[in-house]
Amino acid sequence: MDKSDNAYKTIGEVARILNLKSNDKGALPTHVIRFWETQFKQIKPKLLNSNRRYYDEKTINLLKKVKFLLKDQGMTIKGAKKILNNEDSLKLDEIADKSIRTENLKNKLLKISNKIKELNNGKKDTR
Repeated sequence: MDKSDNAYKTIGEVARILNLKSNDKGALPTHVIRFWETQFKQIKPKLLNSNRRYYDEKTINLLKKVKFLLKDQGMTIKGAKKILNNEDSLKLDEIADKSIRTENLKNKLLKISNKIKELNNGKKDTR
């Protein structure tokens, strides 16, 4: 059963939402999110149950912006801070959302393409 969109998410869930790449062992890079917390004062998770981090929808959206600026746009932390502290950050919402949707669409198309290739290879084997 999935959590509702308004429910608080754990740091692991947020790493999945942000589609942060896991390391060779398959562990999610939650350290990246913890580092961003130290660099961006706006990122404030709730700390409950012996310092476990929980993120609300507003914080997750902010993390999406940070990821977009740092990872997708290749900006420095200093540059990302300037943009997030600027009033133009509302325009960034639109750009980041479009970028995330585009990335999700690319992933879906890649999966479909791979499935078609598998099916075509299966037909060749049966002939």
